[in-house]
Amino acid sequence: QVHLVESGGGSVEAGGSLRLSCAASEYTFSSGSMAWFRQSPGNVREGVAAMTYYGSTFYADSVTGRFTISKDNAQNLLYLQMNALKPEDTAMYYCATGFRGDAARGGARLDPAYAYWGQGTQVTVSS
Repeated sequence: QVHLVESGGGSVEAGGSLRLSCAASEYTFSSGSMAWFRQSPGNVREGVAAMTYYGSTFYADSVTGRFTISKDNAQNLLYLQMNALKPEDTAMYYCATGFRGDAARGGARLDPAYAYWGQGTQVTVSS
């Protein structure tokens, strides 16, 4: 059973930064695609950033240039560095792995077609 645990969320002012972490048990991030999603009340879960096994990255237009996804294979950790945060970034953030979507389409990594999800970490950005 794959277990994902996110951490690093919190409350910051607009323009600030946070780094989210995702730790996995019984799974190796180096073996497949992984991604970060977010969801705020009343909205669908949105793909924020994704990384393939080979290191290719994909970002939602709304975060391009501000967020960076990375991984530490040795520590089996996934990160999301978030800079220049905006109030509209406020959401619960989830990491996901075990991609089940269309592997031929890179952008599909931002679709919620993943088998394993964490419980989420809350990010709140005040204006």
